[in-house]
Amino acid sequence: MYEKTITFLPKLALVLFCLLAIGYILVLGHALLAPLCFSLLMAMLLLPVSKFLEQKLRLSFTISNIISVLLMVVVVAAVVFFFANQLSSLWQDWPTLKEKANVSYHDLQNWISHTFGVNAQKQLNYLNDSTEKALATSASIVATTLATLSSTALFISFTLLLTFFVLNYRKNLYHFLISVFKDEHKDNVVAIVNQIQFIIKKYILGLFLEMFLVTLLITIGLTIFGVKYAILLGLIAGIFNVVPYIGIFTALLISCLITFATAGAGEILFVLALFIGTHALDANILLPTIVGSKVKINPLIAFIGIVVGEMIWGISGMFLCIPYLAIIKIILDRVDSLKPWGSLMGSEGREAKKIRLPKLKKKPKVEKPSE
Repeated sequence: MYEKTITFLPKLALVLFCLLAIGYILVLGHALLAPLCFSLLMAMLLLPVSKFLEQKLRLSFTISNIISVLLMVVVVAAVVFFFANQLSSLWQDWPTLKEKANVSYHDLQNWISHTFGVNAQKQLNYLNDSTEKALATSASIVATTLATLSSTALFISFTLLLTFFVLNYRKNLYHFLISVFKDEHKDNVVAIVNQIQFIIKKYILGLFLEMFLVTLLITIGLTIFGVKYAILLGLIAGIFNVVPYIGIFTALLISCLITFATAGAGEILFVLALFIGTHALDANILLPTIVGSKVKINPLIAFIGIVVGEMIWGISGMFLCIPYLAIIKIILDRVDSLKPWGSLMGSEGREAKKIRLPKLKKKPKVEKPSE
């Protein structure tokens, strides 16, 4: 009798081929798939707003979706305006920052000379060579910057447009997901879709709350230390903190550079201590309490997802990896044959109790009969 089973090696080859094909499609369709993935998350977040406008205020279905997207546009525009205002203030202080940077550079130059025995002329020659190389590639740097700005504008435009379409045609998408599977799997599919919608909405709200608290802590700390542009640096830290492990250290580097130019080298130690303390508080209290209860992804899988997301989609892939890993884990946990993979991605293993093996009873001694 013919058995409809696949042995291990053909199955492994098929899985690897599918993974390579999916990766190639993701790289090839970056311009469309990245804003589409963002729009799906934003649509889940805006869905309660759209339902409120439709049910409570008695607005039409399309008008409710348009107003919801416009509210998101207002929030994004407010953040962009704030950044532009802060950067304009930073640009006005550029001569002062340049003068302080020159003083700090000469101090650093003297320290290198006394510590390592490298005279100032050799340091200057090395910097001149680096400057000439940088100027030789300045045209390509300017072109890359302009291309990045234009692609970012197109990315935001596509995301907003796709968010409206996903909200407006969400019923069609829902019925498609339900009807594409067999009748025996419909209940499981409905449960998965509802769970994904609930978990991702709570996760995004928790992420925004965590971002606000980190921004508040960094801003208050930098203000106490007297660091200039405390609000700007706090907001950068809060936004970059969305990317686990990597974002907070990138924000720390930016904050140290601006602090070094505005206040000097001594204040960097206070900024470093503030960021380390905030990161420890966030990782051990805020993240497990606010976000960790919604999405339980173990740090190893999260870090691998961040690296793979950056390799495929760059910065946008780093932002998207955690919520979509959560979606994948929800699907794996609901399918019986894939539950081991869901357990591998989760962090429940550390909380499992140790299995206690029963102690073997000693065999009773058998006395030999007396002769």
